[in-house]
Amino acid sequence: MERISAPPLTPLSPQQIDFFREQGYILVKKGCSDDLMNAFNDHIRDIRNQDPMPKWAAVDPSKKFSVRLFNPHQQDSFSRQMMKLPVIRGALAQLMGQEAVCVQSMYFYKEPGSPGQASHQDYYYIKDDPMTMIAAWIAMEESVDEENGCLWVMPATHKLGLLPHGAVKNKEEHEPDTDETEGVDTSRQIPVVMEKGDILFFSELLIHSSTKNRSNNRWRRSYVCHYIRDDSHVLHREDLRQKYPLYD
Repeated sequence: MERISAPPLTPLSPQQIDFFREQGYILVKKGCSDDLMNAFNDHIRDIRNQDPMPKWAAVDPSKKFSVRLFNPHQQDSFSRQMMKLPVIRGALAQLMGQEAVCVQSMYFYKEPGSPGQASHQDYYYIKDDPMTMIAAWIAMEESVDEENGCLWVMPATHKLGLLPHGAVKNKEEHEPDTDETEGVDTSRQIPVVMEKGDILFFSELLIHSSTKNRSNNRWRRSYVCHYIRDDSHVLHREDLRQKYPLYD
């Protein structure tokens, strides 16, 4: 029997779609339940506490929960299910005009004291043709705010095209092994304060950043996946060429 996928949801209003087109991002409140977020957080912690730790999840033991876990969706079924949540599939289909596929995922721990990432555009790191990439960033803490290192966005900068990137200047605040946007005044960025289960969708050209987690005891866990339209392709990155559909 032929398997038929259900059509995607339509969670975004016309006003939200217009806002995304103009500003380069849109915040969907409570797109995921607290129970699901708690279960996923526990699942990732269990993976990192395994002895021995799976090779795909292995890191420097001194940085076990420091910053991020790359591409868990490639190895872990729970991470793949989180990657293809119906609300995400539906919102992306509305914003892209057709179905999306996932090419990258990152689970961020960001324990207290962990650095942020300097201002950048995702397209600088992941180039796709045609340019259709959108990130879906899920907050996995009761509060993601300025103290524990929330995201900052610079509205409407997705209209500027790809800007030059250079070495990180403030290595106390930001990871030193990434690059940062040059040629624009990034002081106009605004914080995006989020609650557990909120989802931020943003364009691959939107300038965004995060700051150091300055809290004493609050983590800033999050799960972010990068999606392209199903007729688009990642360029130059062999590690991200595989497309993961959201409808099976």
